[in-house]
Amino acid sequence: METGQYDFRGERELQGTTKFRRRPPLRRGKVSPRLPVPDHIPKPPYLSSNILPEISSEHQIHDAEGIAQMRAACELAARVLDYAGTLVRPSVTTDQIDKAVHEMIIEAGAYPSPLGYGGFPKSVCTSVNECMCHGIPDSRQLQDGDIINIDVTVYLNGYHGDTSKTFLCGDVSGPLQRLVTVTEECMEKGIAVCKDGASFKKIGKRISEHAEKYGYGVVERFVGHGVGTVFHSEPIILHHRNESPGVMVEGQTFTIEPILTLGGIECNTWPDNWTTVTSDGSPAAQFEHTILITRTGAEILTKC
Repeated sequence: METGQYDFRGERELQGTTKFRRRPPLRRGKVSPRLPVPDHIPKPPYLSSNILPEISSEHQIHDAEGIAQMRAACELAARVLDYAGTLVRPSVTTDQIDKAVHEMIIEAGAYPSPLGYGGFPKSVCTSVNECMCHGIPDSRQLQDGDIINIDVTVYLNGYHGDTSKTFLCGDVSGPLQRLVTVTEECMEKGIAVCKDGASFKKIGKRISEHAEKYGYGVVERFVGHGVGTVFHSEPIILHHRNESPGVMVEGQTFTIEPILTLGGIECNTWPDNWTTVTSDGSPAAQFEHTILITRTGAEILTKC
């Protein structure tokens, strides 16, 4: 799950946007009651308030024990996401996906990090078609040709593991399939420049270079972040071209999670204060991994 407290929206308009067959606009369905979590499962500290926590200024750099705990949390998140993807098909509701994810996480003795974070009512984010991120699972059935990002974060033994992926539902059009493929490639290119001593700004440069080849927009408002014992911390990871200072440090963990669109990068947030959709209705795709900085590169922790 990315954080939206930093607003880096640009004023530029994107040229050369790809033509696509416009789907009916996303409409909110019915949101079911919040699912319970057994008392024995340790809860993150932010549950004491519905106010969105401030982003911690602390960079999360781990010793060997912390790295082992991060690997465990991230491996669980990856398995949950993999399972959630198997549920994606026409007529399934995002609420059904949320329930299945919730049950798998608590069966593993972990807490679903989004549940209650800043008042978020569900255990996973499900963002369909033009929804950039933070979609709330509800009664809407997935349609043939939809794309859906599922964003899973688990809190296991005091550590958060955070990952997301965009899945295809049924027979998805060529332009949408290409958007999804290129978004994943952008994430991978961003990860490839990471290592001890590398500049953070290289991530946005690499992502933007690849996205621009296809005329896709790189969303600036939503960013990657440090993750570990705290859900969202510094460093803030910008996915667009930027001149942000700072370098990566061995033992550090953070997310890279670009969102690309077929059109403009402007967005609107629904009255629920979470669901954020493209202003022009164009589809959006996102991928996310939690990575560990090593001396020579980056280890992707959220892999099955």
